[in-house]
Amino acid sequence: MIESTACSFSITGQGPALFLIHGIGASRQTWHKALPSLAAHFTVVTYDLRGHGESPLPDGDFVLDDLVEDLEKVRQRSGFEQAHFAGHSLGGMIGPAYALKYPQHVLSVGLLSTAAFRTEDDSAKVGAVVSAMEKDGIAQVLPTLTNRWFTEEFIAAHPDVVEQRLQQVINTDPDVFLNVFRIYATTEMSPWIHKVTAPCLVLTGENDGGCNPRLNHQIDAALADSELVILPGYKHSLLLEAGAIVADHLVRFIQSLDIHNNSAVDS
Repeated sequence: MIESTACSFSITGQGPALFLIHGIGASRQTWHKALPSLAAHFTVVTYDLRGHGESPLPDGDFVLDDLVEDLEKVRQRSGFEQAHFAGHSLGGMIGPAYALKYPQHVLSVGLLSTAAFRTEDDSAKVGAVVSAMEKDGIAQVLPTLTNRWFTEEFIAAHPDVVEQRLQQVINTDPDVFLNVFRIYATTEMSPWIHKVTAPCLVLTGENDGGCNPRLNHQIDAALADSELVILPGYKHSLLLEAGAIVADHLVRFIQSLDIHNNSAVDS
């Protein structure tokens, strides 16, 4: 049975509504570098996934559909009938899944640093990370992810940010973290993503190993209405390394939709 959780959320800014969905072992604070630019143009709703940040711990295991229902509950409680949505990593899977189930509420979707069309080798690699964490413990395996998430330059220049991100994962309830990591590792959007009709921005880092341009080109090709952006040099933790750049692309993309829609109405 699918049940929603009353997740903790915040609202800031003014303009059209934009819901932001973070990834595994993170929180709504992961959007802090993107928020100033976004809040200047949108009423931004950020929230913590169940078991993350200030949201309550779940009662047992959960699946992607539960996270979709959590988002719908946040939308209902925040009072916005229609909105733009953007998610990072696992959030980039929740957003399209939400758009598929609740298309009447969705104006656009941002799929940021996410994956679909994984090969057997791709799936085996991400599955091996989950298995290692289950066997050896999250804290023991986590340092190996540092180089997958951050560029060498960022690691050298901002060791405090990297350490805070790793500590954030360690501080997440281990059952919750492994649960969301399994969802991220096993979700395959390829059978249904072509059914998402809302305009989509597909964006990833050039050197993101798990959510690489190869997979994102396929996501872009499968979607009915989409734009693909590859950010040169970046890896997975785009929001911490390049949050302002990501925000600029979201603003540009959504405003281009407004221009397009207004032109269509005028004509």
